[in-house]
Amino acid sequence: MSKTVERIALVSNSPGSERHLLVHRYGRPGARPKAYLHASLHADETPAMLVQHHLIRLLDAADAKGEIRGEILVLPAANPIGLGQYLNFHHVGRYEIGGGGNFNRNWLDLSEGIAEQVKGKLGSDPAANVATIRRAIGEKLAAMTPGTEFSSLRLTLARLAHDADIVLDLHCDSEALLHLFLIPAHWPAARDLAAELGSAAQLLADDSGGGSFDETFSTPWTKLASALGPKTPIPPACFAATVEFRGQADVSDELAEPDARALFRFLQRRGLVAGDPGPLPPLEAEATSFDATDVARSPIAGIVAYRRALGARLKKGDLLCEIVDPMATDAVKSRVPVHAGTDGLLLSRALHKSVRPGDSLGKIVGTVPLATRQGYLLED
Repeated sequence: MSKTVERIALVSNSPGSERHLLVHRYGRPGARPKAYLHASLHADETPAMLVQHHLIRLLDAADAKGEIRGEILVLPAANPIGLGQYLNFHHVGRYEIGGGGNFNRNWLDLSEGIAEQVKGKLGSDPAANVATIRRAIGEKLAAMTPGTEFSSLRLTLARLAHDADIVLDLHCDSEALLHLFLIPAHWPAARDLAAELGSAAQLLADDSGGGSFDETFSTPWTKLASALGPKTPIPPACFAATVEFRGQADVSDELAEPDARALFRFLQRRGLVAGDPGPLPPLEAEATSFDATDVARSPIAGIVAYRRALGARLKKGDLLCEIVDPMATDAVKSRVPVHAGTDGLLLSRALHKSVRPGDSLGKIVGTVPLATRQGYLLED
């Protein structure tokens, strides 16, 4: 058996307390390909942690039979800080309540300064260029010193993932169908992941605007390739994706175990685990540009009364929902309609039905880029 379990302590934020990350490592260190999978960077997005629980069981069985071929790192819970954040019995795991902000925004740009660092060291061999760039990124991360618990969490995760061939950031939405976020350079190569998971939408953006975890590892390669030009071949060497395992309430063995088996088959297809994954299931949806996805937002504070179910096909102008003002004196005039901004699939809705102005009410996946969807493409 190749498995080891590592416990990595974070910087302590207060005397007498210490949080840690738990890493399940499979295969020989340095073996290729390398895959990194972590769950619930947004710590209140529970489904992914249960998926990882089942995936670890599958990998343990494969390891016992000597079937691990690459190196696999699995973090069943990527955010011990957020796991401990409760306010009035309510779990608040999306933002660091000490002021650090959204756990999955404003991650480090790993390409910054790397072009200068590798100047004169790159040539015509793409594989050699990838190895050189990975070393440079690793040296950059190794030179950093975290000053807080929050920064030590980020730096530890980045050090674990920076040299991986595959990085999967496992999340969930509020209330949603399973879907993926990717950069265009990894489509159609990601069809195997999308098909295995039965993903209802594959949303592509070169830069979603938020500095999310997956783009921290996928976009340095495209940025460096653009900066250094075609004479220096640099492939998109890290296939990174965000996987949204439906909605926050979709937590069950009946969902998580098949999801884990799908991830396991994906790892087999990518050469990390021996064995025949069987025929690839049909793809449920082709990829679309993320700027073609309409994000409906609430015009007022109130209560959402949805008129369309998840998975519905809408036309532009169709009634999505109404926002009810419970304080209105005239009940007839207390409802404000919200309409679809494009033709497409209703991919997500708000789990909590009490909303404020500007809150997201749902994503409608269209095929035509929208003028209103520029720059920051994420919901919050």
